[in-house]
Amino acid sequence: MSVLIRPAETADGVAVGNILFDFLDKTTWMPRLHSRRQTRKFCETMVGRGWVTVAEITGKVQAFLAREEQFIHALYVARGMCGQRIGHQLLRDAQMRETALELWTFQANEGAQRFYLREGFEEVERTDGQGNDENLPDIRYRWERGTL
Repeated sequence: MSVLIRPAETADGVAVGNILFDFLDKTTWMPRLHSRRQTRKFCETMVGRGWVTVAEITGKVQAFLAREEQFIHALYVARGMCGQRIGHQLLRDAQMRETALELWTFQANEGAQRFYLREGFEEVERTDGQGNDENLPDIRYRWERGTL
């Protein structure tokens, strides 16, 4: 399977939004705060700001990473494509471009926690969720070059 990692184009906004919405919609512990249309609009905004890198397989966007300099806003893989190392490839691309990266993930997202620890991130903070829209306890992770 050949994966093309590339900057997102305007036309990718819908696919990126669908990947994110599908995760949110199918994750039982995640509160439903936004419609599919609102989620797509949010993703189109991130694409427009130049934050999004996509992973494309046979012409179809299957994953994306949204990064503003050293801060990762989102990393999502399409349902059915997890376990294919696509997220790893997107993260590796970001790690090649920055000397350090930070992100937040929810404490309930145990798969993400395992993934980031496996990728060399370290936990630096836990909160009770009062600072995020979802009001879910979360964890801040940090990676610095040299920890690979």
